[in-house]
Amino acid sequence: MISLENVTKRYGSAQALNGISFEVERGQIVGFLGPNGAGKTTTMKILTGYIAPSSGQVTVDGLDILADSLEIRRKIGYLPENAPVYQEMRVAEYLDFVGRVRGLRGDALRRRQGEVSQLTGLEGVLGQDIATLSKGYRQRVGLAQALIHDPPILILDEPTSGLDPNQIVEIRDVIKRIGKEKTVLLSTHILSEVEATTDRVIIISRGAIVADGTTADLQARQRGARVTTRIEVPSGVSRQDVSARLTTLPGVKSVSDSGLEGETNLGFHLDTEGRDDKAVRRALFQLAVQERWVLLELRREEQSLEAIFQSLTRSGEVQ
Repeated sequence: MISLENVTKRYGSAQALNGISFEVERGQIVGFLGPNGAGKTTTMKILTGYIAPSSGQVTVDGLDILADSLEIRRKIGYLPENAPVYQEMRVAEYLDFVGRVRGLRGDALRRRQGEVSQLTGLEGVLGQDIATLSKGYRQRVGLAQALIHDPPILILDEPTSGLDPNQIVEIRDVIKRIGKEKTVLLSTHILSEVEATTDRVIIISRGAIVADGTTADLQARQRGARVTTRIEVPSGVSRQDVSARLTTLPGVKSVSDSGLEGETNLGFHLDTEGRDDKAVRRALFQLAVQERWVLLELRREEQSLEAIFQSLTRSGEVQ
């Protein structure tokens, strides 16, 4: 449904996008992540026809973004970071206005108003001025305007920005319901939202794609793994002594405290050089037997999406 091939975008001497390429298949919910200034919003503005790429090819549902711009806009529902609502209008008036702009009339317009109001939970506020709504409900109104013409593709830029935890859960549920029928490209800084909502993750940094895949795929591509252990040591054995011994284990790249405090009950994270950490765990067990330490906990940890995001966007390494 969405295809970008070697797309660049320059603003004068500044290059916002540096030859990015990716595709989004029909029916996918894709999280589009990156730090501030990475190129996320620029990419979304290109896809929605607000700005043109400096070079490269962009197609949406097989249509060229430059030659078929108007037809592409009919196929896309777009929610920018700041919901484009007229606050002096009542909710029902606004949805009627947007529907008419989108070419809906009569029964078709009334049917879609009812459908998007129900889907986004706006039935109880249709008679209210938008200015009187909470930020969460204004976001719902913005989402409703993106859906009013029943587009096959939704592009959502920070749809949960500024919402409280309850509102975030509500908007997440709406997006998951929408994603059963539509292709969704979702930009957000809330990484837990990505893990809970999306089928796939694309990470952009400094205008380039640095990772693309499911969360499990990204975890599997990381070169190292992490072993967490909790050890009970004899009185008089210092944390520094234990950390130094753990650092000498073959395959251990670094050792850090897990935050567990205590005189004899100590916790550590061991970052390994490879994905297969069985040898490290075996060596740790043997060391504990040798030193008469009691292993209270020994487990393997997958890197969180947050840790992967930080690693990739700090280093700029392409996966």
